[in-house]
Amino acid sequence: MRRVTTALAVLGLVLAGTGTAQAAPGDGPVPPGPVALGNPEFTANVMAPLKVTDWAAFEADLATVAGYGVDAVSVDVWWGDVEGAADNRFDWAYYDRVFATVTAAGLDLAPILSFHQAGGNVGDDYTSLLPPWLWEKYAGVTHRGVLLGPTGLQHRSEQGNHSRESVQGWADRVVMGEYRDFTRAFEQQYGDRYADEVVEVNVSLGPSGELRYPSYNQHDDGTGYPTRGALQAYSPLAVRDLQESVLRRYGSLAEVNRAWGTDLRSVDEIGPPADAEAFFTGLAYRDTQYGRDFVDWYNGSLVDHGERVLRTVVATLGGDFPEADIGYKVPGIHWQMTHPVHPRATEVTTGLVQTSVDLDSWATGHGYQRIVELANRFDGGAREVVLHFTALEMDDQPGPEAYSLAQTLVGWIGDHAYRAGVGLKGENALAGGVQSNEGWDNIEEAFATWGYLGLTVLRMSDVASGTGQRRYAEFIAEYGPAA
Repeated sequence: MRRVTTALAVLGLVLAGTGTAQAAPGDGPVPPGPVALGNPEFTANVMAPLKVTDWAAFEADLATVAGYGVDAVSVDVWWGDVEGAADNRFDWAYYDRVFATVTAAGLDLAPILSFHQAGGNVGDDYTSLLPPWLWEKYAGVTHRGVLLGPTGLQHRSEQGNHSRESVQGWADRVVMGEYRDFTRAFEQQYGDRYADEVVEVNVSLGPSGELRYPSYNQHDDGTGYPTRGALQAYSPLAVRDLQESVLRRYGSLAEVNRAWGTDLRSVDEIGPPADAEAFFTGLAYRDTQYGRDFVDWYNGSLVDHGERVLRTVVATLGGDFPEADIGYKVPGIHWQMTHPVHPRATEVTTGLVQTSVDLDSWATGHGYQRIVELANRFDGGAREVVLHFTALEMDDQPGPEAYSLAQTLVGWIGDHAYRAGVGLKGENALAGGVQSNEGWDNIEEAFATWGYLGLTVLRMSDVASGTGQRRYAEFIAEYGPAA
């Protein structure tokens, strides 16, 4: 296909200039092809509004998408809305109405257990903060020798700012009971009523419901698109975890100094980069042992966080919603990939890639191996765990200022998911992408070439009329089980 050929050609030119090792002979892409074509596991979903306010329009859109074959509606179940008033006091009235309205239209449900804040990110037209009692409840708790205080559950960035959008993964063991309580309350409210209609339960693992750090979010200055973002590893819990992880790896401070070429006198001197800007502009993040070790820990911490929360949700759901898979979302962080000074830096600050592996190798998923293969940590379990990847509608823009390889990245993820045997579904990153033929052409190409098995469109109203409706209907007719 023309676009795949172009994307791979661009990739070859980019990698030639990054200074990293080239892929080994025979280490080429493995395009899975159109695995969704006629596949009974193919799914075509839509996202509901962040909050329904116009119920008549909502019902009309549901009728439209149900009419041309959409399967299910993805609905954010906001923690802050349901349990915001008081600890262990749950208000399900709004979701009772939403779920009844969706299923009355003949559509299934794909709820998202949204343990993150709504508001402050691209496309957000609604705000729901995390429960305000959460921060106070744990302020006096000591965990791993650290007194948490009022910001102890929050990420702290290289700029010294705290994010309240989601709880940092290094505090998982402190708050896991909260996730368990919320999941149990959801299961008790809807487990019998919608036992068959809930076809997937998605789990929020970070900001915007994505498995990432809040590296380009509003708590920091000058870190939004298309910058490198900011590292989020400066909280006391994060620093403590880094120190313990490094000592486990090397066994002693003397061995740490030998590996890093340092003269640290105390374990307390082990920490995240003191000068994060120099860490990237000097390429220490990929060219030094300290840098590779730090990024490995940062990425591994994110993946381990994802596993802990997913396991808690799976165990808490038990046998309820027996037809439901478990989904997690990984964002397409596609900018700064070809940056001439610090290539792929934003993927590092968001925690998505390792730099201790060959970033140019298809065998390592171009650094995404651990993120993609998180799903395989649940092999043999009662439920399939499915990866959702965004940015399917986007083009490559490898030049300034974005330095983006969005379309190439869609292929990298598809290829590695196929190699790893991971079920892969896709989303568009921005609403405008499904309002243009070009965006749909890119989505079609991802499915024709890279093995995506399902699509969730952001948002339902964008495919309830015009180009979005026409192209989604044609897409479903092509890929649905009757095709």
